[in-house]
Amino acid sequence: MKLCLRGELKQELLPETCPMKAFPDLAKFLVEHYRSQENKRLYRASVSVEKEGYMRWPRIRETLELAKRLEASKVGIAFCVGLSKEAEEVSSLFERWGFQVYSVCCKCGSIDKAELGLGREVRMREEFDPACNPILQAELLNRAGTQLNILVGLCVGHDALFCRYSKAPVTTLIVKDRVTGHNPLIAFYTSYHRRLIYPP
Repeated sequence: MKLCLRGELKQELLPETCPMKAFPDLAKFLVEHYRSQENKRLYRASVSVEKEGYMRWPRIRETLELAKRLEASKVGIAFCVGLSKEAEEVSSLFERWGFQVYSVCCKCGSIDKAELGLGREVRMREEFDPACNPILQAELLNRAGTQLNILVGLCVGHDALFCRYSKAPVTTLIVKDRVTGHNPLIAFYTSYHRRLIYPP
């Protein structure tokens, strides 16, 4: 069992690989960050969702509850064009809960990958190849004044860029994984998928 779960952080009990052995005072030092007004508000809302919904609510309900407890009125959805149908359902559900929803597709702006200096080695096709545009997605939601942004299937790495440029807190609802039906953990559980993730 992880010692942190039992509140046992005695240096002599910690394995050499434990980061608390290398930085014994860091956890207590960083507690102050949770006391800042904005962090405390977000953290308190997320902890209350965890307590009430643990093993009871699916992630979509947890996300709705988080937005409600943050008293957000404007919610942003940054989605992949390949999950347009799912994004529409998510958007509709948030609207039924009374939120004002702003959604932005990954291909917004219609920028060719060539304009971004991307060559043939990373292009999907020779002719016009629309680039995903997570920075524009974030900026459009910033301008809409969203108070919580939700990721619906952005590509690996594009999600990181979106988070970097989003002014509002970001949470992930759907992780895109076309090979596993958007369930990345399956790669650990089936022999077919397992052979795709480990070195030969």
